[in-house]
Order: sequence, then C-alpha cells, then structure tokens
Amino acid sequence: MDDPLALFDAWYAEAKASEPNDPNAMALATADARGRPSLRMVLLKGHDERGFVFYTNREGRKAADLEANPYAALMFHWKSLRRQVRVEGAVSLASDAESDAYFASRSRDSQLGAWASDQSRPLDLRETFEARVAEARARFEGQDVPRPPHWGGYRVAPERIEFWRDREARLHERRLFTRVDGGWIEGLLYP
Repeated sequence: MDDPLALFDAWYAEAKASEPNDPNAMALATADARGRPSLRMVLLKGHDERGFVFYTNREGRKAADLEANPYAALMFHWKSLRRQVRVEGAVSLASDAESDAYFASRSRDSQLGAWASDQSRPLDLRETFEARVAEARARFEGQDVPRPPHWGGYRVAPERIEFWRDREARLHERRLFTRVDGGWIEGLLYP
C-alpha cells in the first residue's frame, strides 16, 4: 500500500480486532515554548485525510504546550501485533461542531467530569474533585450537559508517518511516508 492513511486504516482495523484494551490509545508528545517535552497517553477519537483527532481540556498543560508550539508527535503501539505507528505534524483546533458532536457522545459522568476538572492543576484532596462532580451533577440535573467552553478537540495533520513492524533478531521494518506538495513520498529507514 502506498497511501499511508489507507495503511493506517488497515493496521488500525487489525488492532481493534486484536488489542485487548484501548487500540485507540496513543502517546502524545508536545513541547513548551522553551522546547521542554511532555508526553502522555490520549485516545484517538477520529481520523481522516485532515489528521488525527483527540479531545481534552483546553486549559491544561498539553493545551498550553500546543498554544506555544503547535506541533506534536503521536505514537500508537500495538503490542499484540508487534507494530507501531508514529505521526508528526502541525496541530490545529477541531471545529466547535466536531467538539460538540463528540462531547454529546460521551457518557454523562464523563461530561460532568469535564466541567468539574481543572486538568493538570494541583488538587488538594480527591474529595474536592468529587464535590465538584456532585456540584456539576446537581447543576445539570434533568437536562443535557453542554460542552464546556474550555473543552474541545485537536487535530494533528500528518507531515510524517512511520510504520514500524517488529522482525526477528531486531531486523525491524520501517516505512516512512513524508508529505510533500500535498502528496506522499515513501522511503525506508534502517532499524
């Protein structure tokens, strides 16, 4: 396959069939304005020719990093398949309509948690957070929970996509696709 997005779709379908937990889990690497890196796991919630989408609180550390340095790297590791995919590219905000639609699909408790959490900020006691969830539950009782204004999606537009396949004796296979003038150039990398 010479289209990295079609190849990703094929590998992702296999991962969904074989991975026991969260085949959509991906490591997200960001860097702040001074270049200091940060890495965490997030969940892929959509992908197409425009990029790979995840959702989060837009007031947390990852959001601050992306505002200061709007580039990121993603990595999917599917241990059961002995494969990984790395994606690098510029980051933009998902639209309000996309963010609203995804937020509406979340469980009510997850929606309430988005209102209650000051993501990445210090928390004195777990009970403080639980009280804030209870307050949100009472506030929105009997009605739909709207998306908080500080919560939404990000899209990583791939500029590089690497497909890594484990091979015996560490003679791994690495295929690198690089976006050039709207198309893709494919090459191989030494393991």
